[in-house]
Amino acid sequence: MEEPIKVYVGADRSQELAVKVLEYSIKRHTKSPVEVISMVDLEIPEPNDLRQGQRTGFSFARWAIPELAGYKGRAIYLDADMQVFRDIADLWNVPFNGAKIAVLEPQRESANNVHYSKNESSVMVLDCEKCVWALEGLVERLDRDYTYDGLMRDLCFLDETEIARTIPADWNRLETFPASTGLLHFTLMPTQPWVSARNPLGHIWIDEVRRMVKEGVLTLDAVKKEIDLGYFRPSLMVEITEGPTRDGDDERICLLEEIDRTAGYVAHKTVEEFKLARIAAIRSYERRAALEKGPSAYVTLLAKDVLAMSRAFAGRVKRRFIG
Repeated sequence: MEEPIKVYVGADRSQELAVKVLEYSIKRHTKSPVEVISMVDLEIPEPNDLRQGQRTGFSFARWAIPELAGYKGRAIYLDADMQVFRDIADLWNVPFNGAKIAVLEPQRESANNVHYSKNESSVMVLDCEKCVWALEGLVERLDRDYTYDGLMRDLCFLDETEIARTIPADWNRLETFPASTGLLHFTLMPTQPWVSARNPLGHIWIDEVRRMVKEGVLTLDAVKKEIDLGYFRPSLMVEITEGPTRDGDDERICLLEEIDRTAGYVAHKTVEEFKLARIAAIRSYERRAALEKGPSAYVTLLAKDVLAMSRAFAGRVKRRFIG
């Protein structure tokens, strides 16, 4: 029996339905058996130095994949805010050239204010047998050997020979959709289709949801549940039942946004709560560290905080009265 293509998806609870849409798009375009594993409930350790912690609730989840796979076979990592349009087997079979992981080929292009990282890891293929690290060990090293950026962007825990930059650009198109696209990444959070009617490519994602509803794979009640929980915008129901909005239809976009305002919808509320909690935790951590160093260090930190708050207040006043 053919082994399934294993796809691990990084997400938090607010993206659970987005994971289902991604899974549907993957399976709709392949004849290969596919197993999609959501990492929504994954327990992820935090470093002692909270300044090096996750930027989202699942930033480090991708590095747990070899353990989750039992250090066997290949595995694909994807973010939840994606949609697939070609056979995932093409991504599964990218060459490794003896490396441990495959990431996106070098990119110089950028569009719509989105940019590729040097080691773009939002789409990866891993040779789990060679990836002998443990997530807990990688996180522990954040306290002494490298920073968050070193881990996530520089992949500094790997040698250059262990990184194959062989994934074609078509397998991670950031907010662009040429005809050859294998995977579209809705990476701009303020305009992701489930939180905003203003994404120029949002109709593509909504059409996928409409197809799922038509085929009975997804119910309107399931969508409404996510809306009631505050994860998806209320106006999404209009586009699912009546059809998606096209780029440039400002009148309809304004009508949809009015629905969301009236409902009191706040986009990415849980993400913003995570950010605020992280900022508070870091501030507490820095104050404790400063106290341990002595009164002078603590006073210096307080002065820095006051200066930062003053600048933030001045910025708000300027935007309010000057524009």
